Amino acid sequence: MLSDLYTDGVLDAAAAIPPARRLDAPQASATKVSRVCGSEVTVDLSLDEGAVSEFAMEAKACALGQASASILARNIFGAQADDLFTLRDEMRAMLKDGGTPPGGERWRDLAMLAPIREFPQRHASTLLVFEAVCACLNEIRSASDNA
Repeated sequence: MLSDLYTDGVLDAAAAIPPARRLDAPQASATKVSRVCGSEVTVDLSLDEGAVSEFAMEAKACALGQASASILARNIFGAQADDLFTLRDEMRAMLKDGGTPPGGERWRDLAMLAPIREFPQRHASTLLVFEAVCACLNEIRSASDNA
């Protein structure tokens, strides 16, 4: 039932998404698009000593994609790169394999997205921001490895 999906918490998170913006000189940028619904998220990211120091995004997504992007954007500053890869994997597992929501104080609000697991056609848009962040992290690592 769609009312299980679009809860007040999800709609509030989607409405609280930060204004779209881009960084002038990010270390990496990535855009991810859902082939299912056309949602699109672009992320700009910079790290300082392995932790997120700058972050900006543009999210042209459904309420679920906006909710996940909003929660991530409010909590990403200071997060370590390795923790963000783990977060993406935990979100995938939560949605696709019935896993538990990501733990810890920083990511606790992501638990409200757990009901999306019952709607596989909505997984891609919900995961876009996590995939874009990890694509940026891979780009930064690759540039560092080639430096």
